[in-house]
Amino acid sequence: MTSLARGFHPVETSTTHALLASNQDRSARWRRWAMPLVGSVFATLALAAPAAIAQGAPAPSTSSVPGWDAPEPWRTDRYYLQTSVASVHFHPDSEHDNSQALANAEWRLDKRWLAGQVLVGAATFDNSYGQATWYAYGGLLWRPVENVQPLYLKLTAGVIHGYRGEYQDKIPFNNSGYAPAILPAVGYCYSRFCSELVVFGAAGMMLTVGMTMP
Repeated sequence: MTSLARGFHPVETSTTHALLASNQDRSARWRRWAMPLVGSVFATLALAAPAAIAQGAPAPSTSSVPGWDAPEPWRTDRYYLQTSVASVHFHPDSEHDNSQALANAEWRLDKRWLAGQVLVGAATFDNSYGQATWYAYGGLLWRPVENVQPLYLKLTAGVIHGYRGEYQDKIPFNNSGYAPAILPAVGYCYSRFCSELVVFGAAGMMLTVGMTMP
């Protein structure tokens, strides 16, 4: 950054300062509305589960697939498509980009392992520094409250690629340009429309919306 700055003309330097100030202001605005939004998501999940249990929701039905006892629309194979709504970094930096432009396709199989539904997927997005990035993964999805099937926990693990150049060391084990990644998430669905809160390590979290497909 210092070497580049030496070649800037005064007008260019002032423009750069203006852009940095604009980015910092935009990051502050994101935090002002994103954090209450995240809090409201957790509050909704916390209130919805006891309410549904108290109402005596019907027990899950049983399908012909051994070990697969979730009710519709969660029972059979489903494709899930989602995109990002908002992101927030725990330690904001003027270089951070909060517009991830996520496009994620996921296949939720009718198979179980470790009491969770098996899934595989792939995603493309802009990383925290505006670089095009890809994530290929497998994972598990659990519905921990029997009578509140729309509530679920998800854990994915896979390979991420896209942190390059001066940002290559921003994620661990990225010496080759490909690094392992583990992402936990909590989700809630209304009919086939779902929202997830995804935590990306110690860096931040992302709110998404998506839809399951038959």
